[in-house]
Amino acid sequence: MLQVKHLTMTHTKDLRTLIHDLNFTLNTGDKMAIIGNEGNGKSTLLKWIMADDTIEDYIQVEGELVNQFSHVEYLPQFLPDKDSRMSLEEYFFGADAVEALDYTELYNIASQLAFDPDRLTSTQILANLSGGERIKVQLIKILAKHPDLLLLDEPSNDLDLDAIYWLEHFIRSSSLTILFISHDEALLKQTASRILHIELLRHKTIPVTTVANLDYTTYVQLRNEKIVTQTQIANKQREEHDKKLEKHRRIESSVHDAQNKISRQNPAAARLLKKKMHAVKSMEKRFEKEKDKFEDIPIQEDPILIKFSGTEHLANGKTILTLDNYTVSIDNILLAQSINLLMRGPQKIGIVGKNGVGKSTFLKQLWNSLKNRTDINVGYMPQNYQSQFELASSPIDFLSTTGDAEETTQIMTYLGSMRFTADEMKHPINELSGGQQAKLFLLKMDLNGDNVLLLDEPTRNFSPLSQPELRKSFATFKGAIITISHDRQFLKEVCDKVFELTPNGLIETIIN
Repeated sequence: MLQVKHLTMTHTKDLRTLIHDLNFTLNTGDKMAIIGNEGNGKSTLLKWIMADDTIEDYIQVEGELVNQFSHVEYLPQFLPDKDSRMSLEEYFFGADAVEALDYTELYNIASQLAFDPDRLTSTQILANLSGGERIKVQLIKILAKHPDLLLLDEPSNDLDLDAIYWLEHFIRSSSLTILFISHDEALLKQTASRILHIELLRHKTIPVTTVANLDYTTYVQLRNEKIVTQTQIANKQREEHDKKLEKHRRIESSVHDAQNKISRQNPAAARLLKKKMHAVKSMEKRFEKEKDKFEDIPIQEDPILIKFSGTEHLANGKTILTLDNYTVSIDNILLAQSINLLMRGPQKIGIVGKNGVGKSTFLKQLWNSLKNRTDINVGYMPQNYQSQFELASSPIDFLSTTGDAEETTQIMTYLGSMRFTADEMKHPINELSGGQQAKLFLLKMDLNGDNVLLLDEPTRNFSPLSQPELRKSFATFKGAIITISHDRQFLKEVCDKVFELTPNGLIETIIN
């Protein structure tokens, strides 16, 4: 059992409360998913449970943790720097790893995840693996240590579809206790038996936490039904109150007029009117007390407000890309060949494929070949956000082109619409969450008027409750999109065609 008691987390730089008075118990066998908007402390919560002292640089914590599990393992959202510099052989067989690992299980899990077991003794550096492969090797290692509690931060990020299906089955069928963060709606629907929802609501300074002993689908359904019902009741109460209050005001006005007109020679009538006005005033106080018992109007998390309103016009049928026997390679190593593709505006094309086949390299090659075109405006969201950021700069710096006051005002307005606080707009980018960093790319594309978007896993860091709005924004985008994604709902709702990248070219596929 793990208990969190009266946990409050405050950001020390802007004194913003991330989590307020959180209480929950995690029992043996639970599969609890943590959901919520970007930058609201989900990853920090896992780090606190792991006693990661790096959070002390920016978080003040009050609360108590009781952990009765004997062996906790943690999958971070990003591979730690010290691990990224290791070779696979060092990572699995170095001095720190030898005593803890069950090597039979190590090779078994590697095979299940389609990660060649022979590569476990490779001298390849982890930083040079694909994003999905980095997730796989971390999963292989932590599961081979036989933990009884798993903390997973976005475990499906960058995994190929086969690995995601494996992960879903593992979480659902495992006897382990698992506390995990995910933005993948399909994964949440398939795996979560309990929900911890952290949300910062409009016009509220203190976040709200909900712990529900429900699967994800039921939680969302009941939450939406409650919001609808509560809104109807609240609106009806206020409508009826307004009608009664209007009638009351007419009576009060009538009595007031009568008092003004009453003759001084008629004191008895004046006393009656005074008594009636006293009754009217008493009724007004009762109306005010009624309001205290009204149902609250539900306040929800703000959705992502990205409309791509600045998109430059892209003519229908305009040729965006013509690939004929195209190849993908990195460091003179051939990853894929015989790639043929004709893309015209405003098509939306999805790319899937096994981890390590070269999808991100493919997208980056396309970016390098298209970015200098003058007849289209191309925006690029990489898998590795840091490759496009000056991490010490602020969001305002990243989005600025001229730096003048009018532009800065517009940028701050845009950032505000994407739930950045005034302080976060000036924070160094390296202090922002993955979801907040992803928002910066979308805002940059909108501000630039980009009409061709190259997107590498664009939905992976956004709240699952925001994703329907995000999918709608991409589906109605008036330009062209080439996107790598393993988000099945996104591929089905946004993409006109989906291709699997293989070592021997692109194969059109259907997402179930």
